[in-house]
Amino acid sequence: RKPRQRAVSMPERDPDPSRPAGPAIVVEGARTHNLKGVSCRIPHGAVTVVTGPSGAGKSSLAFDTVYAEGQRRFVESMSTYARQFLDKMERPPVDDIRGILPAVAIEARNGVRNARSTVGTITEALDVLRLLFTHLGEVRCPHGHGPLRRYTPDQAAAALAGGAAGESFLLVVRLPRPKRGADQALAELVRQGFSRRLGRKAAEEGAVVRMEPGESWPKAADPLPLVLGRFAAAPAGEAPSARLAETVEEGYRLGAGALEALTAPPGPRPGAAPRRRIFARSLVCTLCGHSSRAPTPALFSFNSPLGACPECQGFGRVIGIDRERVIPNPRLTLEERPIAPWNTPAYEHFYASLRRAARAQGVPLDLPWEELSEADRAWVWSGREGGGVKFTSLERFFKRLERKTYRVHVRVLLARYRAYDRCPGCAGTRLKPEALTVRLEERSIAELAEMSVERLREWLAARDWTPRQRETAGHLIDELAERVEVLHRVGLDYLTLDRQARTLSGGEAQRIHLAASLGSGLTSTLYALDEPTVGLHPQDSGRLLALLHDLAGRGNTVLVVEHDRAIVLGADHVIDLGPRAGEAGGRLMAEGTVEEVLAAEDSLTARYLKARPPGRAREHIARFRRERGKGTLEDEIAGRPRLRIAGARAHNLRGIDVEWPLASLVAVTGVSGSGKSTLVENVLYGTYQRARGVVDVEPGEVGSIEGLEGLADVTLVDQSPLGRSSRSNPVTYVKAYDEIRKLFAAVPGAKARGVTAGHFSFNVAKGRCPACEGTGATEVDMQFMAPVTVPCEECGGRRFRPEVLKVRFQGRSIDQVLDLTVAEAQELFAGNRKLARRLEVLAEAGLGYLRLGQPTSTLSGGEAQRLKLAAFLDRPAAEKPRLFLFDEPTTGLHLSDIDLLCSTLRRLVRRGDGVVVVEHSVDLIARADWIVDLGPGGGVHGGELLYSGPLEGFLDEVESPTAEELRKHLGWRRR
Repeated sequence: RKPRQRAVSMPERDPDPSRPAGPAIVVEGARTHNLKGVSCRIPHGAVTVVTGPSGAGKSSLAFDTVYAEGQRRFVESMSTYARQFLDKMERPPVDDIRGILPAVAIEARNGVRNARSTVGTITEALDVLRLLFTHLGEVRCPHGHGPLRRYTPDQAAAALAGGAAGESFLLVVRLPRPKRGADQALAELVRQGFSRRLGRKAAEEGAVVRMEPGESWPKAADPLPLVLGRFAAAPAGEAPSARLAETVEEGYRLGAGALEALTAPPGPRPGAAPRRRIFARSLVCTLCGHSSRAPTPALFSFNSPLGACPECQGFGRVIGIDRERVIPNPRLTLEERPIAPWNTPAYEHFYASLRRAARAQGVPLDLPWEELSEADRAWVWSGREGGGVKFTSLERFFKRLERKTYRVHVRVLLARYRAYDRCPGCAGTRLKPEALTVRLEERSIAELAEMSVERLREWLAARDWTPRQRETAGHLIDELAERVEVLHRVGLDYLTLDRQARTLSGGEAQRIHLAASLGSGLTSTLYALDEPTVGLHPQDSGRLLALLHDLAGRGNTVLVVEHDRAIVLGADHVIDLGPRAGEAGGRLMAEGTVEEVLAAEDSLTARYLKARPPGRAREHIARFRRERGKGTLEDEIAGRPRLRIAGARAHNLRGIDVEWPLASLVAVTGVSGSGKSTLVENVLYGTYQRARGVVDVEPGEVGSIEGLEGLADVTLVDQSPLGRSSRSNPVTYVKAYDEIRKLFAAVPGAKARGVTAGHFSFNVAKGRCPACEGTGATEVDMQFMAPVTVPCEECGGRRFRPEVLKVRFQGRSIDQVLDLTVAEAQELFAGNRKLARRLEVLAEAGLGYLRLGQPTSTLSGGEAQRLKLAAFLDRPAAEKPRLFLFDEPTTGLHLSDIDLLCSTLRRLVRRGDGVVVVEHSVDLIARADWIVDLGPGGGVHGGELLYSGPLEGFLDEVESPTAEELRKHLGWRRR
């Protein structure tokens, strides 16, 4: 039979008997958000990809319908007592869902803010390491005397008897002085036959002193070195004598499980101290007597008081003052006021006393701070008084502030100049010294945690574990190797186990949680993933796909929202939604195997996934040149200014020098962890911000940056949230709501009711609903349960007062207008040129499906980034060019939407601005003017500059993972 162009709603009722049904989650009539009665099936034990244009309803189907119902039914299966502590979950709008499983959602955002959470704790690899060190770790003496040992009385006697034949030694036990009745205790010892002790003076050490009956406890003897007897080592091969064994047993009893052996040094050496060996039931160093408790898992945990460093409480860092924030511009002189906290009216008077003291001390006031001698700079910080003139040093200034932290403005001021320095007590390892003395195959747990995943894999593979170690550790060795292998398979070789989880990107965090899910061993579970390829290089997509199939092979059902070609083409089952975004989407365009979806004529996804005809590379270059205009790139940039970065050394960058033309579209590429974000965000943007006096940024280490002086501004357009206020929405962000309010205020009905433009504002009390204050919802405190958000009872979620809602513009109230999508609003306000232009920039940024009143706090990272881009598109061109920095702007975009994004970025370039994108998408990289490729690997294997130049040279000259993927994508044949 011919492949169907569109799957039927319910595969179980397909009249074609050749099509196997199989167990599956069956969805009938899903109407969540913009879904229009979608019916589909999600096979169990398989990888199903939901794809389609941005805003077509993919997340509505995967998360808000299937996952939400799985979670709701799991909660409903609990006892009544347990359910009272959980939110009541509403059933999603769907006719029926059958075959649902307990669900786990792994979203592409990093919600971790806890500084104690690390890659190792999330994946539980660190927990396995802690158990391994508990069972196999060797406790070492911190003074370098080797491993600590514990001895039973029999083992101690055997060790003592095994010395050199005829070698004599004294057995001594040290008894603490009793708090009461010390003399009586000594008399009892003498009565029992213990009549000798060691001399208490240094010259007498090792000399035996006799104790007489009635003698008092020596005043300086605490503890008392009681001599048990003198013995000689037995000949080789002989067992210890019965007398030695009994004496050792007695010594353990008296000395609370410990005794000493003093052996005279060989040969005539007058005054030489005897050699001391210590034996105990507990772990002890036989040379120095350092003792330690047997290791427990808590000893290796920085979240436990038993293992956390007492100085930093297990954080690895202590709070200090960042000198670079205090003096952000070291090119200023003391006369030019370089100290940032003193450049406020409240503290500027400190400059006067500093100048007087500097003149008396001989510190030049006309030299830049960076050219002052080390001693002069230390003087300003530490505050030695010079010439009898007192002044407040910076250290004294901050200490004074520390005593006034009860004031809010002081805490805010201190927070601006705080720095987190490596803890001097633990050197950043977070653990007590006792934990670091335990070694496993000559490594401490901190040394293994700071290894990259790649190095840890190699270390584990090189270990030749003994049968005894494997028997003791059980499955722990294989468990650790498996968890590390999973991290490798999701493309995170460059991460370390001690990397803080809050520093991960959204894509990295999602793959970390995916690795943790594989390690958990769950089966018969629904896993819902939101674009797991975010931040992943194309060469690693195959490994991720294999991991998803592995998860499905364990009996789980994997549901993935994804646009990546490799993931879609490698799926077992594909659900394609469309045809467009928002109200124009929400329909099932195709369903089934990849071949069946590719055969669907109406599918936009199929159109972009199908192989293009031969000559594809030539067509691409022709289109590329049309987009850029006439002439070659070399001709265009010959006389244009460039940005030059010299000696970038932040993180893993290896002192690279790189440059690119400013008025161009630049793609910074490379595998995950190669240093792309470090170069663009830390080095370039951080240095620019610090030069402007912004103190709450961390600039990356760099030699110099040239070309910034010719720019009006450098703007980082990242995926950070736009805010948490539910009053902020897309039209307020691009300043379009002001025009909408003016239009409503101008209608006759508004004037008759006395309603002005201010009444339509969410931030003005005279027009908004007084109950919900313009949010449309209220939060109900459920006491012992989590708060529940419900629609406002007074306004019904419409956000405004009744008299405001009665005002109509072209038959619509203000709340109905805010419920329109951007595309619908463009038709409604087509006659208003100013408003239409601002709505057009939203559509150009690929956000035509958003509703005007949707809170910006609900937008994804990619949507937030594109909304910021839209706001910049509406601004007029500046006298000087701007430089825009984007961090993976294709996140969340369908293949068809990337064309729209490229056109939007090209619009910025045409007006003279520069655009730099950190990107993995070959579709966008193939449209860039200039390529900066880093690598060749990630982490310690990255940080090198592989190429910096035009696109065509990159395709012809470079051997790198990105160049290889790009040539494969374009069908490019190298010259």
